[in-house]
Amino acid sequence: MTDENSPPAAVPENTGFASFGGGCFWCVEAVFQRIEGVVGVVSGYQGGTSENPTYNEVCSGTSGHAEVVRVEYDPAKADYQELVEVFFKSHDPTTLNRQGADSGTQYRSVIFTYDEQQKTVAEAVKVELKKAGAFPKPIVTEIVAAPEFFEAEEYHQNYYNKNKSELYCVYNITPKLKKLGMK
Repeated sequence: MTDENSPPAAVPENTGFASFGGGCFWCVEAVFQRIEGVVGVVSGYQGGTSENPTYNEVCSGTSGHAEVVRVEYDPAKADYQELVEVFFKSHDPTTLNRQGADSGTQYRSVIFTYDEQQKTVAEAVKVELKKAGAFPKPIVTEIVAAPEFFEAEEYHQNYYNKNKSELYCVYNITPKLKKLGMK
């Protein structure tokens, strides 16, 4: 989505889905909304045991879910490998259950894959990053089959674009976007 404030004009027939958890979903959502070929990003929860988890349950750590974004993309404009590479660049995949000041299993680094091809690509990117010494510590990102996705409450959707002047956004999301060369 190049214009992050408006919905896509039309969703292509053959779209792909990807799910990424890399800390607070507000941060991850803002990054993926700015990638050409992404036609939709939804904040939500995956990987836990309870049905229809709430934000409070997920934050308490009792549901086992991770805060994630489900990315819908046009494979003709953005391929899955590119999305995985952006995911690894946009957070610290070497910290277990923590991103910045956010800590707990809900903030774990995780890629939920929707098929074997995605799993193969994600694992290959992870191996290449290890070989290249891209990070000073071992990558702890989990790569697992995608369980059911639960959409987060409405006030979490498109959070950064609606709340750019809030302190969390100013101190956490805006610098991340600048580091990645995004607006």
